Amino acid sequence: ASVTMFVSLQPVEATDDAFWDQFWADTATSVQDVFALVPAAEIRAVREESPSNLATLCYKAVEKLVQGAESGCHTEKERQIVLNCCRLLTRILPYIFEDPDWRGFFWSTVPGAGRGGGDEDDENARPLAESLLLAVTDLLFCPDFTVQSHRRSTVDTAEDIHSIDSCEYIWEAGVGFAHSPQPNYIHDLNRTELLKLLLTCFSEAMYLPPSSDSSNTNPWVQFFCSTENRHALPLFTSLLNVVCAYDPVGYGIPYNHLLFSDYREPLVEEAAQVLIVTLDYDSSTSSSPTVDGTTTGTAMDDVDPPGPDNLFVNYLSRIHREEDFQFILKGVARLLSNPLVQTYLPNSAKKIQFHQELLVLFWKLCDFNKKFLFFVLKSSDVLDILVPILYFLNDARADQSRVGLMHIGVFILLLLSGERNFGVRLNKPYSVRVPMDIPVFTGTHADLLIIVFHKIITSGHQRLQPLFDCLLTIVVNVSPYLKSLSMVAANKLLHLLEAFSTTWFLFSAVQNHHLVFFLLEVFNNIIQYQFDGNSNLVYAVIRKRNVFHQLANLPTDSQSIQKGLQRKKKTPEPISRTNSQDGVSMEGSRPAAPAEPGTLKTSLVATPGIDKLTEKSQVSEDGTMRSLEPEASQLSPEGNPPAALNDGEPWSGEASHSRRDRRRLSSASSSGQWTPTPDWVMSWKSKLPLQTIMRLLQVLVPQVEKICIDKGLTDESEILKFLQHGTLVGLLPVPHPILIRKYQANSGTAMWFRTYMWGVIYLRNVDPPIWYDTDVKLFEIQRV
Repeated sequence: ASVTMFVSLQPVEATDDAFWDQFWADTATSVQDVFALVPAAEIRAVREESPSNLATLCYKAVEKLVQGAESGCHTEKERQIVLNCCRLLTRILPYIFEDPDWRGFFWSTVPGAGRGGGDEDDENARPLAESLLLAVTDLLFCPDFTVQSHRRSTVDTAEDIHSIDSCEYIWEAGVGFAHSPQPNYIHDLNRTELLKLLLTCFSEAMYLPPSSDSSNTNPWVQFFCSTENRHALPLFTSLLNVVCAYDPVGYGIPYNHLLFSDYREPLVEEAAQVLIVTLDYDSSTSSSPTVDGTTTGTAMDDVDPPGPDNLFVNYLSRIHREEDFQFILKGVARLLSNPLVQTYLPNSAKKIQFHQELLVLFWKLCDFNKKFLFFVLKSSDVLDILVPILYFLNDARADQSRVGLMHIGVFILLLLSGERNFGVRLNKPYSVRVPMDIPVFTGTHADLLIIVFHKIITSGHQRLQPLFDCLLTIVVNVSPYLKSLSMVAANKLLHLLEAFSTTWFLFSAVQNHHLVFFLLEVFNNIIQYQFDGNSNLVYAVIRKRNVFHQLANLPTDSQSIQKGLQRKKKTPEPISRTNSQDGVSMEGSRPAAPAEPGTLKTSLVATPGIDKLTEKSQVSEDGTMRSLEPEASQLSPEGNPPAALNDGEPWSGEASHSRRDRRRLSSASSSGQWTPTPDWVMSWKSKLPLQTIMRLLQVLVPQVEKICIDKGLTDESEILKFLQHGTLVGLLPVPHPILIRKYQANSGTAMWFRTYMWGVIYLRNVDPPIWYDTDVKLFEIQRV
C-alpha cells in the first residue's frame, strides 16, 4: 500500500499534492492495516532524518480532517479520506509525544503553509492541535457519517454541518435526551475511530513523569473541554448516555453475542475511556463549591458560582434530576454486575472487560457530584455497586497485576463509608448468591464486607499491606450502624485482632499498632451503639477474652520487645491462617488466582497514608457531622502513618529478596532502620481504648461461667440466648462520640488516579497497540 511511501527521507514540498494524497487515498485500509504498514522504526527515522516531511504529513492530515468537517463528508470518498487521516494520526501522535523536542509541535501554528493559496498568513491562526480537536468534534456530529440525518436528503439539500444544532443529534437517550436513535453500526464504527484519535491526542499525559504538581493540566483536554468546543454539552451527554444505556446481554437471548458482532461494545469502551480522561481534574485544588459539595441548593441555581472551567466536570457536577441519577446508577450497576451474571450456560452472556474504567467513572461521579452520592446512598441500590466491587476485590486479591483494581475498589468503599446511610444500608440481608471464594454464611451485606476484607488481609499478596489501614477504616466507619453481625463475621474480626496484636507484629513496624486501634474502635462502637442485636460478637469477644487481657498487659521492657521480635523470624507470614475456621467456600466459586507469569502491568505511584486520605468528623446527637480541627486529631493514638510504599519497584530476582521480607513485615520506613523502644510502646499502649471491653468482660464473664456451671452447658446456643436478653445499660462507660474518617480529595490521590487510569488505558488498547513500545514516562511497564 502507498503508506510505505512514508520512508521517503528526501524533503517533499507541501504543495506536492500527488505525493501527499497517496497517504489517504487508499480505500481498503483498517486501523490495523495502518499500524502494520507504518512501523515504529520508520516513524522514528522520519522524525530524526526528515523532520520537515513529518511536520508536513501531520499538517496535511489535519487539513484533510478540517476540510471533511467543513464539507460535511457527503461522499464515500471524503469519508474514506477522513478515516484514513484519523488512523494515520492515531499511529503517529505517540511518536511525536515521546520526543520532548516535538511535543510543542501541535501547539504551534504552521507558518507559510498557504491556507488556500496566496492568502497572507493569518495573524491569529489556530495552533494545529486546536484545529484538529475542533475538526474531530464537528465530525462526531456529522449527518450520515456519525449521526442519523434528520432530512430525507439528497446531496444538494444535505444539512450544513455548521448550522445544525448538535444537541438534537445526541447519540443515545438518557441524561437530558429522550429520543433513542436507530442503531447504525457504520456510525458506531466511525465514532469509535474518531474517539480513538481523541484518546491518542489526550495521551500526551503518558509521556510526562508523575508529579505532585496538579497544576500541570493536559492542554489537549483543557482546550477540548473549554467553551471553544461548541459541541461540549452534546458530546459529554452522548458519551455518558452511550456508556450507561449499554446492555451487553442483548435482549436476553443466550449466545446472542456469538451470532452477532456487537458494534456497540468497542464504542462504549472508547466512550468510557475518553470520558474518564476528560474528567481527570484535581478537585482538591478547586474552590468550586459545585465540586466539593460545600453548598446545597438545587444544581443549576443562579446562585451557584461558576463551576470549574473544564466543562465536562462542570456538567457532571450539575446533573440533578432524580431520573438522570437513576439512569446512571442503573447503567453502571448493570455493567459492573455483568461479570457476576452466572447463568446455567457457560459463556452464554457476553462478558465485558471495561469494569476498571467504570469504577473510575463511578468514582468521578461521586467525587464531583455530591447530590449523586446522596442519591446512591438513599436506597439499597448502593448494594448493587457494593457487591460487584467486593467480588472484584476478592477475585483480584492474589493477582499482582491487579493491584490498581484493588485500590480503586477500596477507595470507592472508603468514600461511601464516610456517609451514615452506607452503614445503615449494609444491614440488608445478603441473599444474592454470587459464587465467591469465601466461607458460606447467612447474614447481611455487612457480613459479606467483613468476610471479604478478612480474606484480602489473610490471603491477599504482600503488596496489599498498605491497604489494611483503609480496609479497617471502612469497617470502623460503618460499625456504629451494624445491627447484627453473623457468627462467621464476628469470628473473622476477632481473628484479625488476634493476628494484629501478636507482639512480633506490633513491634515490627512503626505503624502496625494502628490496626489494633482500628479494630478496638470497631468493637467499642458496636458494644456502645448496637449491643442489643450483636450477641454473636459479644460471645466471640468473651470467648477470645485472653487477646484483650494480653493487650492490656503488653510488655514494654527492652528485653520483652527483643523477644517479641525474635518470634517473627520463625513466623514469616504476618497472619497465621490457623484458628480462622474458614470452613467450606461457596458452591461454584474458583479460588482467587495469581497473575499468569509474564502478564503486563503498569506501576502506580504511592497512595497517601490514611491520615492524608481522610479527615475526622464527629457525629452529633442529631446525626449531623462536624469536621474536627486537624490539631485535635494530631493527638490521637493513630499518629501519622507514613505514605504507602511506591508500587513501582522491580520485584524480580534475588536483589529484592531482603526488601520483600522487610516489606512483608512492615509497610514502614523505607530505610528499614527503625527499632522499637520501651518509650515508643508506652506512648501508644497507654492510649489503647480497652475500658469498654474490659467492663463488658468484667460484668458478663462471671454470669456466663455461672450459667455453664449451673446448667452444665457446653451448648453455645443457650449462652447466645442469655446474651441476647442481657443488657449493659448503666454498666458501661459513657458512650464516646462516633468518629467518622471521611475521604478528602488531595493532590496525592489525584496523581494516583491519573497514573492508574492511563495504565488501564495503555494495557487495554492492544488492537491496535496504540502506545506499545513507545517511551512512556508516567508509569513503568512491568511483567509479573
